[in-house]
Amino acid sequence: MSNNYGPLTGIRVIDASTVIAAPFAASLLGDLGAEVIKVELPGKGDPLRGLGPWKDSEALRWPGLSRNKQSVTLDIRTDEGRELFKKLICTADVLIENFRPGTLEKWGLGYDVLKEINPSLVMSRQSGYGQTGPYAEKAGFGTPSTAFSGYTYLQGFRDRHPVSPSFSLLDYISGVFVAFGTVSALFHREKSLSNKGQVVELGLYEAMFRMMEFLIAEHNQLGKVRERNPMLAGHSSPAGTYQTKDGKWVVLVCSTERTWTRLAEVMERSDLIQDPRYATNIERMKRDAELQEIVISFIKKHNNADLIKKLDEAGVPISPILSIEDIFKDPHYQARENIVDVDHPRFGTIKVPGIVPKFSETPGAIRHRAPELGEHNEQIFVDELGISPEQMKNLREKGVI
Repeated sequence: MSNNYGPLTGIRVIDASTVIAAPFAASLLGDLGAEVIKVELPGKGDPLRGLGPWKDSEALRWPGLSRNKQSVTLDIRTDEGRELFKKLICTADVLIENFRPGTLEKWGLGYDVLKEINPSLVMSRQSGYGQTGPYAEKAGFGTPSTAFSGYTYLQGFRDRHPVSPSFSLLDYISGVFVAFGTVSALFHREKSLSNKGQVVELGLYEAMFRMMEFLIAEHNQLGKVRERNPMLAGHSSPAGTYQTKDGKWVVLVCSTERTWTRLAEVMERSDLIQDPRYATNIERMKRDAELQEIVISFIKKHNNADLIKKLDEAGVPISPILSIEDIFKDPHYQARENIVDVDHPRFGTIKVPGIVPKFSETPGAIRHRAPELGEHNEQIFVDELGISPEQMKNLREKGVI
């Protein structure tokens, strides 16, 4: 493990969330140097510990999503658990939680209570539909929230049912927004010199919806309801997914006049550049079907490697469609350290995603592996918070820790 620290060194995060979106936000903060203490239910832990894929009943997602975290067990539904949780909050800069709205308030741990004991606390709240609105208390998970965001409606072929993403896309995007909101609140706290915390809150669907400004403007100004399409549609031409001579698949997009000109030249169709029917993206979109036939014919004449080499040299945006097997072999992924090894208590090591983004002066690092359940109870509760061994034994017998 590296001894480097990241730009968030010195920030303590209490991660009281479960499964993917909010824990991913905490993981991102941990990657960049924050000390993350994960609070889990005694005897059960985060349900993420049991989510697939698996190897010999060992969950394979946990090591990548929970690296750089410490684990303590604490039942904050109990009186003694709440008091110990408050002691922990007194030491924290950030609390990340994703209980259903009103739950922490019901347990006497709402922000109004926590800010009294720690006025500088930033409380980041992730829920399915946000803390307000008629659906606030509705159960929220990534796939249903993706449908609610409008994204699922756009995915697939028009003659078939809408298609949900094949992995928890929304959860991860939402986690990025939660992390961004958290560091923004921390920056304000430091910049304003007020040392005053605040609440940051986000509904799962809102992160995805924020990324679809084109959909909002289009419906508002044109009254259009965009329908399903299996590729980028209505934005640029030519663009799409194409098959090469040797049966491989590539994605090509010409989103600017310059890239379109380069493609036309590579295809030896400079006549199209001067043709007013193809002079602008708007005009090309009107004749997209014609252009697609030209591009399809050109790509079909080339093997995958030759095509990519030719278009890369010309500056045309193209990429092979990589499987995870392809990615493991790809030299660029290796050079960027996008896949790294971390320790694992039973496998020895396991590969996980590397640290992104990269910092020139304060690089992040994977400082320690994902924790076993309650692995850091003694370190946090006894060594730091001063709970005696007798008290620990008593709390353990009661199921509080």
